[in-house]
Amino acid sequence: MSKLIVHPAARPDEDGVVLSVTPDTAGWTYVGFQVVKLAEGQTISRTTGNQELCLVLIQGRADVTTSQKQWLGIGERMNVFEQLPPYAVYVPNDDRVEVKALTPLEFAVCAAPGHGGYEARLIEPRDVGTEVRGYGSLERKIHNILPETESADSLLVVEVFTPAGHWSSYPPHKHDRDALPDESLLEETYYFRVQPEQGFAMQRVYTDDRSLDETLIVGDGQAVLVPKGYHPVSAPPGYDVYYLNVMAGPKRVWKFHNDPDHAWIMNPK
Repeated sequence: MSKLIVHPAARPDEDGVVLSVTPDTAGWTYVGFQVVKLAEGQTISRTTGNQELCLVLIQGRADVTTSQKQWLGIGERMNVFEQLPPYAVYVPNDDRVEVKALTPLEFAVCAAPGHGGYEARLIEPRDVGTEVRGYGSLERKIHNILPETESADSLLVVEVFTPAGHWSSYPPHKHDRDALPDESLLEETYYFRVQPEQGFAMQRVYTDDRSLDETLIVGDGQAVLVPKGYHPVSAPPGYDVYYLNVMAGPKRVWKFHNDPDHAWIMNPK
């Protein structure tokens, strides 16, 4: 079994956590990630410590409160595959946050080092940049939840909808060298949902020297760690694939390098 795949728990713990990645468990420095599932009426709270957070409402509605601000009744997407842009909340380090589920709720806790640079804020669907990227069987829908053009200390957060039979994160690209302006070093997690849920996605993670070269079969509700290397994704025929990406590194810049063997795909003759 690959160490790059993180499996969800059979049931939520007392704080609703069903899947968790920390820098210690991943063997890296910057990115933390959790999936929380709450029953209607359930409330959880936590302090942020030295991390900034981006809470992404994957599906369901909630009240969210920080030490200074409150947003009531947020959330519009009841099923992630409605493909509506999500509500999200940015919470800085040295703060606290409480989430109350108004419906059955699934949300992600995206975490990375915070430096106190920004205040808590609501990210509404209208604030989320939406684009269609690629062409033909490379076409996919992107929601830029927390891109580098928006304020944060470390976090970059994006979600992608890959239609059945399509590829995404393609052509294969990587961002594992602190070598700006050519490439930035960013750790990354992929959190997958698949429709219908008995399906799967495929993801390959590999380096130029093939010291890392794994082809992964990823199920609904699982996550993949990308510590380095190229990392394309495929959605098999019959199954739509969603994933939520969290990235962070020493500099908050997304500058990637395409696999030179496959870069020609972006400019076909």
